[in-house]
Amino acid sequence: MSVTLSSPPELMQPVPYAHVAVGVGTRHVHVSGQIARDSAANPVAPGDLAGQVAQALRNTSAGLSSAGATFGDVLRLTFYVTQWTPEKIAPFLEGVGAVADELGLPTPLPPSSLIGVDYLFEPDVLVEVEATAILP
Repeated sequence: MSVTLSSPPELMQPVPYAHVAVGVGTRHVHVSGQIARDSAANPVAPGDLAGQVAQALRNTSAGLSSAGATFGDVLRLTFYVTQWTPEKIAPFLEGVGAVADELGLPTPLPPSSLIGVDYLFEPDVLVEVEATAILP
């Protein structure tokens, strides 16, 4: 395995992600921000944060797969969520949980950031996901 995840006891516990990822390899994979669109650019799950998180992760998985990677190779995930408030954590995590087994998301997730933004590139886009992975 090219990625080892850990959470040192000196850092905040419990969290649904690992605080540290150590990657060993030579091929870096960067998946650009993925949103809730199908391959024909049709919106998926309009107005539904959980549904959009799930689709954006499916699209991220497809991007990783195209490079021969999986979520097990991911060093870092970055989530951008529009108009973030703490009340949105439940539907956000619901979306992650809905596809965790389907996509082989590790538990805990790799180091992750959730960044609240005012707006993404189109008004119906509620979330965008970026991934960085490493392969041997």
